Amino acid sequence: MNTPASLPTKDSSKLIPNARAGAARAAAENAAAASFAALTARLEYLSAADIELVRQAYRFADEAHLGQIRSNGEPYITHPISVAAQCADWRLDAQAVMAALLHDAIEDCAVTKPELIERFGPAVAELVDGLTKLDKLHVNTREENQAESFRKMLLAMARDVRVILIKLADRSHNMRTLSDLPREKWGRIASETLDIYAPIAHRLGLNQTYRELQDLSFQHLFPWRFNTLRKAVDKARNRRRDLIQRVQKEVEGVFSSSGMAVRIYGREKSLYSIYKKMDGKHLSFAQVTDIYGFRVLVPTLIDCYTALGLLHQLYKPLPGKFKDHIAIAKVNGYQSLHTTLVGPSGVNVEFQVRTDAMHVVAESGVAAHWLYKENTSAGGPSDGLGAQWLQSLLDIQDETRDAAEFWDHVKVDLFPDAVYVFTPKSQIMALPRGATVVDFAYAIHSNVGDRTVAAKVGGELVPLRTELKNGDVIEVITAPVSAPNPAWLTFVRTGRARSKIRHHLKTMAHAESEELGGKLLAKALRAEGIENMPDESADYTGIWDKLLRFTGNKARNELLADIGLGKRIANIVAKKLVTLLAERGEKPDAVLLTRERFGETDTPSLTGLALDGSENASVQFAKCCRPIPGDDIVGYLGRGEGLIVHTANCPTAQKLQHKDSERFIQVEWADETVRLFETGISVMVTNGKGVLAKVASALAASEADITHIDMGQEPTQTTAELRFIVGVRDVAHLETTLRALNRAKSVIRADRTRVTT
Repeated sequence: MNTPASLPTKDSSKLIPNARAGAARAAAENAAAASFAALTARLEYLSAADIELVRQAYRFADEAHLGQIRSNGEPYITHPISVAAQCADWRLDAQAVMAALLHDAIEDCAVTKPELIERFGPAVAELVDGLTKLDKLHVNTREENQAESFRKMLLAMARDVRVILIKLADRSHNMRTLSDLPREKWGRIASETLDIYAPIAHRLGLNQTYRELQDLSFQHLFPWRFNTLRKAVDKARNRRRDLIQRVQKEVEGVFSSSGMAVRIYGREKSLYSIYKKMDGKHLSFAQVTDIYGFRVLVPTLIDCYTALGLLHQLYKPLPGKFKDHIAIAKVNGYQSLHTTLVGPSGVNVEFQVRTDAMHVVAESGVAAHWLYKENTSAGGPSDGLGAQWLQSLLDIQDETRDAAEFWDHVKVDLFPDAVYVFTPKSQIMALPRGATVVDFAYAIHSNVGDRTVAAKVGGELVPLRTELKNGDVIEVITAPVSAPNPAWLTFVRTGRARSKIRHHLKTMAHAESEELGGKLLAKALRAEGIENMPDESADYTGIWDKLLRFTGNKARNELLADIGLGKRIANIVAKKLVTLLAERGEKPDAVLLTRERFGETDTPSLTGLALDGSENASVQFAKCCRPIPGDDIVGYLGRGEGLIVHTANCPTAQKLQHKDSERFIQVEWADETVRLFETGISVMVTNGKGVLAKVASALAASEADITHIDMGQEPTQTTAELRFIVGVRDVAHLETTLRALNRAKSVIRADRTRVTT
């Protein structure tokens, strides 16, 4: 391939001056050749044919990046080689190693995806494309660009997990060389790594990479704290060397005398983990007792529990510090026994006991699919690691097209702390800590979540917002006519549940807004003398096309929804439609025009709409005045909020009418309404035992539905004000309720509150 004279570069690379290009190119070739030789030594697990394909990808990448250097002065090709080396350590296949070598080719070297398909096949090209930032995407902000990049990367990852493995290898090498970049860039890159890439690594079980990314981020975000803590750990290591050696010798002696073949390794807590523990629990360094521990690797699953028994015989276990992650694996596939023992001199020592297969999964997570091919009862099939979460990314994408919203949903699931609960058939499910019954329902199936009406935990009915605890057995009760409640969004924990609820509400709101928009436009047309709105037949296709060009909408239903949401004014659209109809000879009906437009006062009236309470999300009743049937009302078409109904004397509505009168429409109550409407009442009472129960009984006797009670924050006095939000049928029902309250014992006065905060 011919390299362009001027290549786009990353932050960490730049072009070599032309005067030194020849000498620098020779040096670069020598350095790259040496680096590739080191990579070749790691590829011995591949066939000769695969190694040759990797070599071709290296030559292509080397030529593409020729002339580029990193900020530390090394040839740029050393970066792709380092990324490929990490992938080789994970024993990824030839396609993944090739993609690692080519991962910056599209972004930095004017190489196209079709060119990669032609040279290396569609599989490699798809991997590279999944890793490529969306530089050519038209976005408004840097944050939006970043969110869209992550969305694309994560969706590519859900389809092929090798994408994220290569990306994590890329980020790991960039973090190792971050010190070569200007210091002002450290904070942004390290924060991004700590907030996004490290949690993804942990979520997929790549614990070794997770710890390295955390420590490198910590080092560049807080250099002084990092260095201080590192020195403290070094000193502690020296002080406790004798103790650690003694523990290891005693443990080895116990296993040797029992005839069990084990391998024992020392384990040191990462600096970032120590820092987070000190910061979160307000501890001094001396108070952190689990800095050092041991990892015991045994041959079989049964040996894990045998080894645990031997350790508990040697040292006393610390109560409450035993965890069996073998019987119940973590959500990222991690399996191990954890126990903390009281060692010599009263020092607490943590032990982790696992098999070799579990150890591979614990350190490498999803990469264990390539590293450890055997499926044993101890380790279990590694093909499914992370599959549930990866599939959830595709499910969320189905409902969420906005990149920033997608990323918000995904971030919710990036925390591995989990609770383990059971279905009635004893199937175990892992959910994030703080997950509720509704999260559980959506984890089973989106249809179950959408139709949820109640739930039982341990056989007892519980509220849907109930947070789940380890070991809970949950039974979800559904109903065919049920639908998601917007209030669920205030307590659901998982991204899957949140995206499913929002998708359903958006779909429902769009349909209702479209229906409302159709009614508003039809009434506006009648006010202009047109009896019936043009249909969607071929006769009126041209009319609708012209109208849509005028409004800027793509389709008729989109225009109607915009009218219902207040983004378009029905009267203006109607006038344009009348003009278009007049061009084809359809004139307004003069009689209808007179009857609809003018009343007894001979003044123009805006289009009216009858409300019966069935409008749901498309019509909102303002909380500032809480109108109920019988009140004089006005309707305000908020921008993107749909129709908002106020009482005619509401101060908020009067201010809006003064500023934005063209957005008001005439509304009235239907002859019969289909539900209760909320309003506020204030009850002044004499304080005494059971007074709240008496007031509530009076309200219940009046068939008023209590939806909210506010007793205020004032200290107990002789009198108190109770503020209720109640559901009533109409003004007459409210007056009956107030009369009943005023007759109740202990009630001084009961009134309707016109404005609530």
